[in-house]
Amino acid sequence: MKTIIIVALLRCLTFADSNIPAYPKGEIGEMVKLGEDIIKNTSTHPLTKDLVHNKLNCVSCHLSGPDMHPGNTQTMGTFSGIAAKFPFYNTREGVVITLQDRVDNCFMRSMDGTRPIIDSKASIAMAAYITWLSTGSVIDINPATSKAPNFSADVKKFAKIQKKASHENFKNGGKVFETMCATCHGMDGKGVATFPPLWGKDSSGKYLSYNTGAGMSKLDKSAAWIQQNMPLGAGGSLSNQEAADVAIYINAQDRAPFDLSKKLDDIKDQGYYNSKRLKEVDNLESNFKKMGLDLKTIRGK
Repeated sequence: MKTIIIVALLRCLTFADSNIPAYPKGEIGEMVKLGEDIIKNTSTHPLTKDLVHNKLNCVSCHLSGPDMHPGNTQTMGTFSGIAAKFPFYNTREGVVITLQDRVDNCFMRSMDGTRPIIDSKASIAMAAYITWLSTGSVIDINPATSKAPNFSADVKKFAKIQKKASHENFKNGGKVFETMCATCHGMDGKGVATFPPLWGKDSSGKYLSYNTGAGMSKLDKSAAWIQQNMPLGAGGSLSNQEAADVAIYINAQDRAPFDLSKKLDDIKDQGYYNSKRLKEVDNLESNFKKMGLDLKTIRGK
């Protein structure tokens, strides 16, 4: 425990950002503050609560830095510098996208919900907040790098590890979860107090967490995010194997499937959807298959 506390303190010192500016004055400042409020309280905010179909908020993945501004970290999930990279070519969508596109599309996946309307107040506010956190960043439209910063090396590292996974890794992931994660997320994965759910359903049968189309549902991406950010305040304390295994364990749990065509039916009256990819179906089995793994074998069932 002493080690974890020391690591947490060091990380707070490392990731403190002394260059973050004051809120802008006037209407733009009010829009930035609104965006921050939405990102902190996405599932309950009046402008977005009907668009979120689970119990997550943007800050669930885009963690607050030591200054308590969501997304103001130097780890995976950061908003710092992101706005300076847009517009960029997005391989998933097959087109050049804007910051609003990227934020709004997350509602269909991580929030398992409905995409906000581009240029709606909520959409503009969230983009304004993220842009504010990028104050001072150099504009860098780079066709080879679409993320700021780029964590692809960590993702590739975990893909290599997880392609060799077996049922033993799933069981070890369960042990890591019980020891390092359950205090905040619950043994049933439904979350504790303000800490977000990772899987499960509520009493009405509604899924509580991200669906199988979300970035966190991809084994290698989630492992990289977990190692850098978890346990909260002590990111970097899990070994490569521990992070790889707990990501497998979490993402082998039941969650909502993702069907892009059905999501697009919900927004067919919004007008143009900026993507060449209009069909995508993801489920638990397909996410494991992408790693060359059989879900039943991994679960031991």
